[in-house]
Amino acid sequence: MAPDWIAVDWGSSNLRAWAMGPEGILAEAQSGEGAGGLTRAEFEPALLRLIAHWLQPGRQTPVLACGMVGSRQGWVEAAYRATPCTPVSSAGLVAVATHDPRLGVQIVPGLSQARPADVMRGEESQIAGALLLTPGFDGVFCLPGTHSKWAHVSAGEVVSFQTFMTGELFSLLSSQSVLRHGMGEGWDEAAFDEGVADALSRPERIAARLFSLRAEGLLNGLAPAAARSRLSGLLIGSELAGAKPYWLGQPIRLIGAAGLSASYARALAAQGVVAEILDATACTLAGLVAAKGNP
Repeated sequence: MAPDWIAVDWGSSNLRAWAMGPEGILAEAQSGEGAGGLTRAEFEPALLRLIAHWLQPGRQTPVLACGMVGSRQGWVEAAYRATPCTPVSSAGLVAVATHDPRLGVQIVPGLSQARPADVMRGEESQIAGALLLTPGFDGVFCLPGTHSKWAHVSAGEVVSFQTFMTGELFSLLSSQSVLRHGMGEGWDEAAFDEGVADALSRPERIAARLFSLRAEGLLNGLAPAAARSRLSGLLIGSELAGAKPYWLGQPIRLIGAAGLSASYARALAAQGVVAEILDATACTLAGLVAAKGNP
């Protein structure tokens, strides 16, 4: 069966697509041809390699894409929409000229904030989907990831948001800094909890507490799994300290990878905050549905 339209989530590292019919998903596919590794001329061939078998001769199939595909280094730059605003709008979609007449590609723009300066791209679709899946929600969405987002939503609009480079810092520190020598696989919940509590109680000492991971490994034999877990706890705890105006006294929904979202939920629970975890893929798809039909 030919799809009515195709939903695409095109991040920096991965490309995911879903063939959509009247009742929902007909098929799905993914590849490692993320937007971060493509030149502008390579986007259309990469997309066709993934979805060409879904396209019909003589018929243009609508393709709606979100994520880094619309960045300045992407296929076509889709200018940010300024907050406060609805997370997505069909009137703001950006059309892409294609060589293959079977493709009718549009890109969902990201969101921007003037003060403090901030941007998001891809998360706006997840927020729109979360609002579609949880009608009437007023509160805060936290989207953990490489660049974690905290977004305050009210009356269906993104009022403000804040980005934290927590995931990228974890990757850099655990793989490229002096701390890499003490990192290992595995997970130690007690060490994670200790890191969260330490960072929240004294966030100004984060740089010193990070180096102590190396020192404890050398002097006290800190286990590699414990070191990695405490590093995660320190960084997430530091993020929670900075994001306190967002989560304190607010209903919280988490949208992200299951394991990482569970860690954030655990860290928040230690502060007496119960956060519901939403499925990231379901939110992305629902958000693209909303973008397709929400003026």
